[in-house]
Amino acid sequence: MTQNAAVTPGTSNLIKAVSVVSTGTVDIRPQHVRSDGTPFLWWLMTSRKWTDPRPINVYVIEREDGLVLFDTGQDRASVTDPDYFPTSGLTGLIYRRLARFQIDPDQTLTARLASIGYDIADVHTVVLSHLHQDHIGGLAELRHAEIVVDQHEWDDLHQPNPENRGMLTSHINLPGLRWRQVTPRPTQDPAVAPFTAAHDLFGDGTLVLLPTPGHTPGSLSLLVRQPGATPLLMVGDVTYDVHLMQDGHIPGVGERARLRETTRAINTLRGRYPDLAVLPAHDPAAGGHLSGSSWGKLAGVAAAS
Repeated sequence: MTQNAAVTPGTSNLIKAVSVVSTGTVDIRPQHVRSDGTPFLWWLMTSRKWTDPRPINVYVIEREDGLVLFDTGQDRASVTDPDYFPTSGLTGLIYRRLARFQIDPDQTLTARLASIGYDIADVHTVVLSHLHQDHIGGLAELRHAEIVVDQHEWDDLHQPNPENRGMLTSHINLPGLRWRQVTPRPTQDPAVAPFTAAHDLFGDGTLVLLPTPGHTPGSLSLLVRQPGATPLLMVGDVTYDVHLMQDGHIPGVGERARLRETTRAINTLRGRYPDLAVLPAHDPAAGGHLSGSSWGKLAGVAAAS
């Protein structure tokens, strides 16, 4: 790996493996994946097409002291409980038209972790890329872990009508959860340029949170780096297709100007790390990118769909 000077000496083996599991699949609209320039409500209400099923990825980082998750997937209750989503008025219509989920009984977060040999009890930290419902679905299974979220995202959750912005408070504000709000601080670390703010999750330089707003105000990405290993960037919903991102295209959900700015920053970071593997939450190719990296070869169970 190049440009790894900020990784603390003596901590090069803290990460043992990185894997990905999928808590079911989701169909979305083509304009969701790639913006065609039309307003969100226009394409959402007029589109008659759905994409092929796309994964709902959860990234699993095995450290010497236990497991770290990036996102928690979709709750199976969303396909079994008719009251899981808003059902009335325009808000209910938006949720019905935005996504279609398929989640089998063995695709809960606990079951998916078990399928690759992990116990959910060993998860001690969860980083949420953002608070949309297909990223927070496993929270009820994680009351023993610390849940990390960006402060801007947390503040947005507590503004009026969060369900209109994809955040369902009844599935987020669960009793017994241990939340930690973080704010990336200014940094001059050349290893994360052009990003000028970052949050070192454990103070050893291996897991670094980067602010990547646009899809939501407080979207976070996670840079995973360790000497001798392929650097990884887990990006949530900044993109749904790495190749579209490489070409400068943005998805159709979010604030366009900030999405373009974030996309440019990530593409610049890719120039700093030529072997950087960018791992979105819903890119069908993400599991293959991880499997083909040094992390996938180390894990031996890199992708479980």
